[in-house]
Amino acid sequence: MQKSVFWVAVCALLPVAAQSQNGYWQNHVDYTLSVQVNPENHTFSGWERLKYTNNSPDTLREVYYHLYFNAFQPESMMDVRSRSIADPDKRVTDRISKLRPEEVGRQTVSNLKQNGVDLYFETQNTVLRAVLAQPLLPGQTTELTLDFDGQVPVQIRRSGRNNKEGVDYSMAQWYPKLAAYDRHGWHPDPYVGREFYGDFGKFEVHIGLPATYVVGATGMEVPALVNDLIPSKGRKAKKEVRWWRFEAENVHDFVWAADPEFVHKKIQIPNGPLLQFYHRPDAKSSRHWDRLAQDAPLFFAFMAEKFGPYAYPQFSVIQGGDGGMEYPMATLMLAQGDEYEGFLGLFAHETCHAWFHGMLGTNEQAYSWMDEGFATFAEDEVMNVLTRKNELNPHLGSLRGYLALRKRGAQEPLTTPADLYDVNFAYSIASYSMGSLFLVQLRNIVGEDAFWATMRAYYENWKFKHPEPSDLIRLAERKSGMELDWYLALWAGTTKGIDYAAEGVQRFGAGSTGIQLRRVGNFPMPFDVEVRTRSGATYVYHVPLSLSQKQPENRKSAGGRAVPTVVRAWDWTHPTYVLQVGISSEEITQVVVDPHQWMADVERKNNTWTPPVTHAPDETAPAVEVAPK
Repeated sequence: MQKSVFWVAVCALLPVAAQSQNGYWQNHVDYTLSVQVNPENHTFSGWERLKYTNNSPDTLREVYYHLYFNAFQPESMMDVRSRSIADPDKRVTDRISKLRPEEVGRQTVSNLKQNGVDLYFETQNTVLRAVLAQPLLPGQTTELTLDFDGQVPVQIRRSGRNNKEGVDYSMAQWYPKLAAYDRHGWHPDPYVGREFYGDFGKFEVHIGLPATYVVGATGMEVPALVNDLIPSKGRKAKKEVRWWRFEAENVHDFVWAADPEFVHKKIQIPNGPLLQFYHRPDAKSSRHWDRLAQDAPLFFAFMAEKFGPYAYPQFSVIQGGDGGMEYPMATLMLAQGDEYEGFLGLFAHETCHAWFHGMLGTNEQAYSWMDEGFATFAEDEVMNVLTRKNELNPHLGSLRGYLALRKRGAQEPLTTPADLYDVNFAYSIASYSMGSLFLVQLRNIVGEDAFWATMRAYYENWKFKHPEPSDLIRLAERKSGMELDWYLALWAGTTKGIDYAAEGVQRFGAGSTGIQLRRVGNFPMPFDVEVRTRSGATYVYHVPLSLSQKQPENRKSAGGRAVPTVVRAWDWTHPTYVLQVGISSEEITQVVVDPHQWMADVERKNNTWTPPVTHAPDETAPAVEVAPK
């Protein structure tokens, strides 16, 4: 039975459920796929051979497959959800309900066998369940084979044909994909519109199309042999069909796109991958692709330094999709209009997913914020460099999004499964903005050096695996020496709000002042306090939280611009705190809590205190006579 995704997400927040390297396991898949597409009617047929290794301690008696194309039919779960949610995705709305029979998507499986033995199976919406003829014991490998056919839908969401920029085929989620099985059980989540999850393995894919097409895909293209031209059952390959063959290792999905007019360019990134561009020869957007070839080496160099090197031999940037969408070793993206910075930002975000989705294969349905949010954080960091803006805090856009969500009153815990948010706006801000702010705040909690050491260790320890929230927190604890369970539990598991106020100053004696601070919100956090004086000097203090136990040493504030003085820790049970500084109260002109907005404070109006204005007597004013009593 499939376990509750909500319970899976909640359990992952608990320290006792932390997935350590000791005892960690993941199942393995090796796909061999062959598919032939008929561009005359947009149908396809193919076969699949899958070697599935059960590395779990459990005996598996059934398997599940995703049949994603079935979502693009009237009355599908994706269709009804889009027509019933308060704020539907504008790319979908009611379009699926209006598809004609020749425009819908369809995937059908036949001849499903285990080691040559027919299996009983049943299909419900986008999920196929099959009962194994032989239970798969721990440590065993079995072979699953099937034939499949179907129809490519008109492109509505991510995958399909004839998108709005004229690309013939954007083939994502096109094959029967085995659902992931991990320590939480099977994950046969129906395709309602959100995210994906799959086991790592090897893909060998054969694609048959008319020879006029140009094909870009996950993996490296290798020569197709004569005996590779194996048509689907009962069909013969036409002479004019050309076969492409791609291979990829340590990936959890496979995407390809094709168009007869694709321009194909290659550049080799120094100390990085072969970068391949596939796009239509539109004069308006071609200059974007040419300029991108100049910025891409800087992107990969930055990401390698901060997060870890790109581990695959190639990366394909392919015009297609309905905006941008990430896949292992490839991304589908639109040309994005006239502005190059928007185009570059889309490339940066989707290619950051090569780390936070491609190599670090988090379950996106359960933890979409670890995928979209971490990619957003990395995008903001790298764009700050590529655009040469060099802003101290390049993440203020995420903060604005979060504050808008709070103002609307639509926030839900990050433990909410991606498809089950009440409104799309809540999903988007939670996944992108709150996921990014999770790292922004963690950086300010543990300090600059410990944070970047954590991110590199995250890559080294969890690439080609399936990390969960507690795995990252455990690494941050090791690098910083702090206890951080409280932060993960509050940010991901609740909707509590951060709100701190600077309330005034109190003279303690000659040259000593007590700055009065108050925790107004119900989410305790450490933060910086900036004190400015009449002489023009600025002093920065870091107020730790006692929940972290150990306090930061040799601290640098996020961004590396100032070195704050670490003061005594604040106990979260105490609503007020007095920060004692060696400055005369008369000298203080301003006190600012969290001056660079590293903290998601929900009310910034009370973050700043300035002395009350006193007016000297106006000697030019006429005297006022006062009648004697």
